Amino acid sequence: MDMTIASTPTLTQEQVRELLLAHEALKEANGRLSEAQDKLVQSEKLASIGQLAAGVAHEINNPIGYIFSNFGTLEKYLGDLFEMLAGYEAAEDELAGTAIGAKLKDLRERVELDFLKEDIPTLMAESKEGITRVRKIVQDLKDFSRVDAHQEWSWANLNQGIDSTLNIVNNEVKYKADVVKEYDSALPEVHCLPSELNQVFMNLLVNAAHAITAERGTITIRTGTDPAAATVWIEVADDGQGIPKENLGRIFDPFFTTKPVGKGTGLGLSLSYGIVKKHQGQLEVSSEVNVGTTFRVTVPIEGATQP
Repeated sequence: MDMTIASTPTLTQEQVRELLLAHEALKEANGRLSEAQDKLVQSEKLASIGQLAAGVAHEINNPIGYIFSNFGTLEKYLGDLFEMLAGYEAAEDELAGTAIGAKLKDLRERVELDFLKEDIPTLMAESKEGITRVRKIVQDLKDFSRVDAHQEWSWANLNQGIDSTLNIVNNEVKYKADVVKEYDSALPEVHCLPSELNQVFMNLLVNAAHAITAERGTITIRTGTDPAAATVWIEVADDGQGIPKENLGRIFDPFFTTKPVGKGTGLGLSLSYGIVKKHQGQLEVSSEVNVGTTFRVTVPIEGATQP
């Protein structure tokens, strides 16, 4: 009985090469898809954080509002009480040598009235300053998240955006560096997604703080305009450890980080690069080891032509 065994066809070298190329192309496409998914997840997280910040800011704003209002009323009441107290003090001389006069003198000394008259206005002023600072932080949270804008393109002052972001990341920066502001006071408003550019500023400022390894460094923020190109630019410069030349070409790659494991995702600069590109702008970097690093964001004043 004849049995014919089918032989497996042999692939030519050309076919093997094509299969390998197709395999590499598939791996590359899968990698891009994975990166896109991770960016999407990170973007959703940032949006959620923005919504949370705006919600918290809104909830805090209401009680702070009526506390601030009540403080104004309380200051007026204290003014009236001090005026009345001055009238009583003026009448004390007429009660000198009497039993009631002795009681009033004893009471004045027991409650330390002279000290209270000096200390109460000071306490009121300090408390009012504290409430004013809380209101400023709350407003900065709202400006930073800008959730009320529903991610719509709008005109924004980037100097104000940087200041709001600085207040939000103050805890990351204040212990590491002094911040020097060299703003263009005449910086024009930019048509942009303000909350997304605030995310870029946040990433650059936090990175600058982390790059400083000395006991204390300096972070310099500059803004300016290029009228010929109809663009504005923002620079964040630090005097930290710098970036080696071999890493400069990779710092905008997703998941690339020079930080220790668990200290960074490697997505901050990648997301920032994508946000700036969405605005049809440029994110550039220059760095020298042991001298420092400067990031420069350039965006058109009129915004992207197809937002």
